[in-house]
Amino acid sequence: MGTPVAVIGGGSFGTCLAMLCAREHDVRLWARDAAVVEGINRDRRNPRYLTQAEIPSAVQATSDLAEALSGAELVILSVPSHSIREVMLRALPAVSEEAILVSTIKGIEFETGMTMHQVLRDVLPEPHHPRIACLSGPSFAKEIAQQKNTVVTVACEEPAYAISVQSTLSCPWFRCYSHDDVVGVELGGALKNVVAIAVGMADGMEAGDNTRAALMTRGLAEITRLGVQMGANPLTFLGLSGMGDLVLTCAGDLSRNRRVGLELGRGRKLDDILADMGEVAEGVRTTRAICRLAERLEVEMPIAEMVRSVLDAELTPAQAGLKLMTRPLGAEHEY
Repeated sequence: MGTPVAVIGGGSFGTCLAMLCAREHDVRLWARDAAVVEGINRDRRNPRYLTQAEIPSAVQATSDLAEALSGAELVILSVPSHSIREVMLRALPAVSEEAILVSTIKGIEFETGMTMHQVLRDVLPEPHHPRIACLSGPSFAKEIAQQKNTVVTVACEEPAYAISVQSTLSCPWFRCYSHDDVVGVELGGALKNVVAIAVGMADGMEAGDNTRAALMTRGLAEITRLGVQMGANPLTFLGLSGMGDLVLTCAGDLSRNRRVGLELGRGRKLDDILADMGEVAEGVRTTRAICRLAERLEVEMPIAEMVRSVLDAELTPAQAGLKLMTRPLGAEHEY
């Protein structure tokens, strides 16, 4: 087997990528949950996530970060956005300076407004910075685990490292494209979850196909507007990590964020919805973080603000929809 790969995070996406890498590498998967570690090592099953997937023997789980990271030249990060800073501060002594770190996390840090790439640069010493990459695109973990054809983007400021990750992960049913627009790729992956909540709310209210199409299109305009302000290439948002991920997350039945929106649109309370899910819906935290960031950067994001107002119980979904539809009129390309 090739050089060991470390996967940090034992949720759905960490588990499916550990399975993917186990084709040609020994994989050490770190998880906080002792039941997840025991289940993988004993039963070849993750007892909490992707429970039907058989995990190859090349994957060994551990709750020891140093053990997971020892000798790893590729480190895949797949923990919730709100815990990445704490986990990486603990992991730092064990991370090799030669390791490429790949964030698969689709979120924004609430306290700082930082993307995951920015958080990692904030935590890790400068020698690590060129080797920080991100992976994003239309990819449900369940379908990756089932080896259904999936296409994603790997972005890194140093193209050689993106190409290295691309070569390691790609196989006949999982195809990676390389990219150098880290800001655009990360923002597309994070902000599509906000739009998916909005679309879910509309679907939950049976608002119709016209409404869904309008929210997706205008949502992409908001994502692009913020992205350009932060230095992204606007064309990035027409690619896999932009339009591709947006379409999947807004339309796919496996989308957790769309599910949150559906239940809100049907009149359920947010706390009850999240309590029933058992998995993180990153869009809830991202909505609040991105509205703060957009205000600071003076970027208008009315759909995101509408979603926030519903999450914070300031408006009902119907009231928020009416507020969007009665905003002052303007030209599409300027507004």
